[in-house]
Amino acid sequence: MKILILSRKHDLYSTRRLVEAAAMRGHKADVIDTLRCYMNITSARPSIHYKGDELDVYDAVIPRIGASVTFYGAAVVRQFETMNVFCVNGSVAITRARDKLRSLQLLSKKGLGLPITGFAHSVDEIQDLIKMVGGPPLVIKFLEGTQGVGVVLVETSKAARSVIEAFLGLKVNILVQEYIKEAGGADIRCFVVGGDVVAAMKRQAKSEEFRSNLHRGGCATPIEITNEERTMAIRAAHLVGLNVAGVDMLRSNRGPLIMEVNASPGLEGIETATGKDVASTIIQFIEQNLEETNRKK
Repeated sequence: MKILILSRKHDLYSTRRLVEAAAMRGHKADVIDTLRCYMNITSARPSIHYKGDELDVYDAVIPRIGASVTFYGAAVVRQFETMNVFCVNGSVAITRARDKLRSLQLLSKKGLGLPITGFAHSVDEIQDLIKMVGGPPLVIKFLEGTQGVGVVLVETSKAARSVIEAFLGLKVNILVQEYIKEAGGADIRCFVVGGDVVAAMKRQAKSEEFRSNLHRGGCATPIEITNEERTMAIRAAHLVGLNVAGVDMLRSNRGPLIMEVNASPGLEGIETATGKDVASTIIQFIEQNLEETNRKK
């Protein structure tokens, strides 16, 4: 089996582990920079080219699309879909997950637990927006931020109003969200592959920091999740349309609350914390999917 990994860098931990896992299971995996791909969009024979040559035929594509290249990366994945190549995560699901507002609206429609979240355009509505999410302290988030970037905790109404006004004045789309104090600066990352949670870790923020992201200095430990948390993580990934997803949730007084569904979850934190070979699980999922497809032909 020939697998293509779309990644900007060959030496990233997640990319290297996927290449290693594919090789261990007897497959060939190539890594190609997403932004160096270019497309021939035609009804007769759509194709993708790279560095002057048409790409070989691949059995499957693993998209590792960063936030800064979402638009172009999704277009490349969409081209592979047009060519009937199996993509571990599809283009529509990737763009859904990257837009926090869109993904939260999808989850809320199906009744999944979420923090109270507000979204507005006009600065005239700020006071009611703050009141709507329960007042300070509250969290303000960029719609397309990742790894904790663009996430601000504000502790007074005055500070909240100032920050929201500043962001809206800069034409930055933001979410205003209730702060779940009882979570204690910790969240849970559930790693979903093919409709099952294959690993889970607790991420704890460092002292005087509320963001638990490992890139922000948080620490990770393995955790046993409840049946409710497992079911919510699987449903969230399914509703967004992702086969491989990192589902982040908080433990609150009213049950688990989903914070985000990530379409390109990193492997280093989850594999280090849990000791599980998540990369091989992803390769196994591809094998099973292709076997099932071939049986149907």
